[in-house]
Amino acid sequence: MSSKIYSVELSGLDGHLVEIEIDTRRSMPKVTIVGLPDAAVQESKERVISAVKNSGYKVPRGRVIINLAPADLKKNGPRYDLSIAIGILAFSELVPKEHFAKTIFLGELALNGDLRPITGVLPSVEFAKQAGFSQVMIPAVNATEGAMVGGIKIIPVRNLREAVLHLGDRLCALNVVAIPTIHKPIVAVDMQDIKGQTMAKRSLEIAAAGGHNVLMSGSPGSGKTLMAKALQGILPAMSFEEMMEVTKVYSVSGLLPKSEPLITTRPFRVVHHTASSISIVGGGKIPGPGEISLAHRGILFMDEIAEFPSHVLEVLRQPMEDRHITISRASGTVRYPAQFTLVAAMNPCPCGYLNVENSDKPCTCPRWKVERYTKRLSGPLLDRFDIQLNIQPVPHKKLMSSLASESSAVIRERIEKAVQVQQDRFKDYKIQRNSEMDNPMLKQLCPLDTASETMLEEAVLKYELSARSYFRTIKLARTIADLAGDEKIEVGHVAEALQLRIRN
Repeated sequence: MSSKIYSVELSGLDGHLVEIEIDTRRSMPKVTIVGLPDAAVQESKERVISAVKNSGYKVPRGRVIINLAPADLKKNGPRYDLSIAIGILAFSELVPKEHFAKTIFLGELALNGDLRPITGVLPSVEFAKQAGFSQVMIPAVNATEGAMVGGIKIIPVRNLREAVLHLGDRLCALNVVAIPTIHKPIVAVDMQDIKGQTMAKRSLEIAAAGGHNVLMSGSPGSGKTLMAKALQGILPAMSFEEMMEVTKVYSVSGLLPKSEPLITTRPFRVVHHTASSISIVGGGKIPGPGEISLAHRGILFMDEIAEFPSHVLEVLRQPMEDRHITISRASGTVRYPAQFTLVAAMNPCPCGYLNVENSDKPCTCPRWKVERYTKRLSGPLLDRFDIQLNIQPVPHKKLMSSLASESSAVIRERIEKAVQVQQDRFKDYKIQRNSEMDNPMLKQLCPLDTASETMLEEAVLKYELSARSYFRTIKLARTIADLAGDEKIEVGHVAEALQLRIRN
């Protein structure tokens, strides 16, 4: 006699159905796990046996063989503890097997039988629903996270005894209510507190509206980092689909807060220049998401970008174009989303005072040192920044001025309207922002009049713009037109886009 029970293995954000077959035979007492388990799965037999005994149940006599199918799929982590324990208890007829065919089991067991939280609950429950299962049994701590997937029953259990009672219809499952999806913008720095920098604030508004990459170059203390922090407060609200995408990434990485089972605000990730390429794009023995995936649908801020090693910066080029990252390791290949807006800041030279206006501090860097410093950002990487700003320090009089400027709330209201226009435009496409358009979409959705086309052609010849720069300028002009409420791209929109695009 054997029992079969179901669980889910995750490869990146993709789920794979795992059949857990358990059989016994007359032999010396021993538990064997086969089916390409990792060390954590192999160790589950010790946790399961102790949990079963300490919960007041008996382990079948003889040899217990546990097969995790398919055998060629690597099984990772402690998520199979609960399913293995339930399969073993089925031999004692404590658990009716008719529930097995419609239930997915997930959970790590403590030695006393309690259930500990696991990672990746949200994508696992979503896969269970798509695979046709009607219910999922998970640790009670993960219940609200699993409940975000509608249309499937969530059975939260605190320990192994509760799981057995639920399956035996001797205990009713508690109702799990999904939390409301309320967007609460994080305003670390309000735009009205930034004095001067009118053009820079306008540029950040355009970047937030269309999802455009920004590079800010300026002297120390000119406000680059402050403005990047203020950008977080004007980001548009996420749709429910975007919230689910971001939450799945954080769920798999184990960074989802217990008090926040759904990420409702756009991520703002800050990367230090000592970060490795693996920490940025993802990887490891079991490939996990990196900073570019944790910044999905949000902002990745790289301060002092010229201090990053060149090989670290170059790994950003492919995901900036493809909006996803594929990580290949000996253990397998996984794919994570990476639709992020890159905001970077740097000094114009090593000392920081090259071409600084109204400053008594002259640049002391020799020419060769400045060239070596600026060349740390390769041409292909610079080409991917839609907005390239030269930030000048604000005069003292403006810093002390009491004149009020627009608040983040007012700017965010304009951005929300522009984003809604984009969503209506792309309702038949699988994109949401202007920066995500490919060239065929651009030709179809962003036609230019003769004057705009002529201006772009002249800019291409004068500034030797690449084909990528040409198309990205049109995307930037489209966002400027959306903020202005204009249906068509006009020559003024193109002129402003070129002004922001061409680095002085």
